[in-house]
Amino acid sequence: MELLIVTGLSGAGKSLTLDFLEDMNYYCVDNLPPQIILNFMDFMCEHDTMQRKIAFGIDSRSQNMFSDFDQVLSDLDDRDIDYKILYLECSADELRRRYKETRRIHPLMTTENLIFEAATRMEEEYLVPIRARASYIIDTTYLKPAQLRSTLLKVLSLDSRDSMVINIYSFGFKHGTVSDADLLFDTRCLPNPHYIDSLRPLTGEDHEVSEYVMSFPEAIGMLERILDLLYFAIPLYIAEGKVQLVIGIGCTGGRHRSVTFANYIASELINKGYPVVLSHRDIDRTV
Repeated sequence: MELLIVTGLSGAGKSLTLDFLEDMNYYCVDNLPPQIILNFMDFMCEHDTMQRKIAFGIDSRSQNMFSDFDQVLSDLDDRDIDYKILYLECSADELRRRYKETRRIHPLMTTENLIFEAATRMEEEYLVPIRARASYIIDTTYLKPAQLRSTLLKVLSLDSRDSMVINIYSFGFKHGTVSDADLLFDTRCLPNPHYIDSLRPLTGEDHEVSEYVMSFPEAIGMLERILDLLYFAIPLYIAEGKVQLVIGIGCTGGRHRSVTFANYIASELINKGYPVVLSHRDIDRTV
């Protein structure tokens, strides 16, 4: 089981980082007291059949964080639990701007009764030994959210394709479009199997229908151009931080041409390594 401990300066972006890691299939827990890590790991090893990657967010909000953290790491070492530490830091000026923008108070300003500058200095001093043990260090001072996400993918050597789920829907325009679609493709310009008596009761899931639809050079040309666009655009969506892409493939009734195309497109994207969820919205409609 893979364990990632996310820590660093308060306000440097730990919560946002955990949000991104959750999108990258990590099981994330924020503001976890360090003393609980071992018990939590024992529980997950026993009950988590999926053996998910785990990310813990730990900072000065956690009780006795500074005094207990080093002992917890030693205990993890003694138990041969493999872990990495991701340390986030940021300039004092940018931290001040972020706290002012969010109207939040630095944790040590409350617990230690300090002004902001003194609180950030104290926290940084406390974190020196932890920073020294960090596997990865990211300075978020100049990183926008999409840039932070991209940096995480690179630093953690994660496959960017796993960070976005592609939902593909076939549908019939007569029943309404896919309202939340990012990309819509219309196959109504292709020959319609509905007008072939033997094919009308079948759907694009049947070989006879898909073979008929793809027997026309126009269909082959359209499929190739749609795939070319997707291969070009999907990495751009991922780079911009999009975690879900919704693609709608429509025909008149949503049973023949759109189903055929959705199946082909889903198969090609899966072969490229993208997580795909395929749904045929109107395939069971007969009117």
